[in-house]
Amino acid sequence: MAARPGSRPRTPNASLGALLEQARWSRTQLALAVNRVGAEAGLELRYDQSAVSHWVGGTMPRAHVRPLVCEALSRRLNRPVTLREAGFAGPGCPGEGVDLAEELIDIGRQDMDPSRRGMVQAGMYSAALAVPVFAELAGRSAAVAAGRTARIGTGEVTGVRTMTERIAAICDELGGGNARPMAAAFLVNTVGPYLRASAADDVRKKMLSAAADLVYLTGWMAMYEREHGVGQRYYVKALELAAAAEDHVTFCRTLRGMSLQATSLGHGTLAQDLADSAAEAADASSPRLRAFLAGQQAGATAMAGDRRRAFVRLREAERALSRAESDAAPPSAVGGYDRCAYQFHLSSVLYETGDLPGSIDALQQSIRVQPPGERQSRMHAHAVLAGRQFELGHLDAACASWQHFLDDYQYVSTARGDGHLRTMRRRLAAWTRSAPVRELLGRARQVADLKS
Repeated sequence: MAARPGSRPRTPNASLGALLEQARWSRTQLALAVNRVGAEAGLELRYDQSAVSHWVGGTMPRAHVRPLVCEALSRRLNRPVTLREAGFAGPGCPGEGVDLAEELIDIGRQDMDPSRRGMVQAGMYSAALAVPVFAELAGRSAAVAAGRTARIGTGEVTGVRTMTERIAAICDELGGGNARPMAAAFLVNTVGPYLRASAADDVRKKMLSAAADLVYLTGWMAMYEREHGVGQRYYVKALELAAAAEDHVTFCRTLRGMSLQATSLGHGTLAQDLADSAAEAADASSPRLRAFLAGQQAGATAMAGDRRRAFVRLREAERALSRAESDAAPPSAVGGYDRCAYQFHLSSVLYETGDLPGSIDALQQSIRVQPPGERQSRMHAHAVLAGRQFELGHLDAACASWQHFLDDYQYVSTARGDGHLRTMRRRLAAWTRSAPVRELLGRARQVADLKS
């Protein structure tokens, strides 16, 4: 049927239609479920099949009804359904805000679902991102809107903290390719609803802080997997959560992670700005945090071309780490800093400033003191070491380091490891007359076949 003259044809809400199919509900069933949810909220609603048909056809429900539709579908599907997923946010809904919990659930859901992950990856990494300031973000805590459907306490906060530590351990041992889907699923199914729940003010801040740690870790894993647009989105949300929680430590830790991401992409000036901002906002009373931040400042400053200042920052990191090592408290599972990390930073600065042999010595020392459970980091370190030994012309030593790389790579699911393997093969393509090279490439084929 043709549209009436002067009328604007509506765009069908395919998202809502798809959710109805997933729920295996008729339109009448959704209408009745919305009426029930409305009654719980003190609203007397009388929706029927025709109302849902209008919604699916593109008519937007009233603003106060949209969350009820999402709640009804969430209960049916046993997972959170956001306004955006239901087609009730964005250009078709002028002035409709999406709170931070909504945004996190959307990012996490797209990240955990391979069929939708490209929607997130389509967003490019922004090197023009303004350096976030704690004081500016702290005023946005109202963006995390509490709900009325549940109440949380310290037990839920402890659960999020414990799960984050377990995910970090799995990442260290088995790689981000295994750990990140777990983090995204936990974020969507558990942490997102916690952020909407009612809580005492102190518990709410603790939950925001715990969520910020998890989101930071998930962003770090995405960055490590070279999905930099995804990682940056997680990092920005971690900053917002940390600011809402008045958590300076996680805020600074996240800025430092964003600096590391910028260095991995070659943006030296941005990396330096982010690292300096993290250090300026940090609590000076924590020597381990100071070492953690100063080490990254050193690496970023060296990449930006300031050799003198880079070594000043390295000395600051070493002094702070020495003070931290005299304390009884061990490094944190998320964002910790130890002698291994310091030696890696030293190696990076030496490499950026042209001391290739010195960078190799420092990296070998980093590997020697590395905790045994950090398989993913050790795999990366051996690959970097092999590349520098190859660059120096030490072919046999490079092959030995690449063999150690394969020892760990065979157990780790990581895009960065896959990239290291491709780099190794490319560099050794012209050296197949060497017996160590032939042995290494043969083993690499076997490992790759087992992982495929």
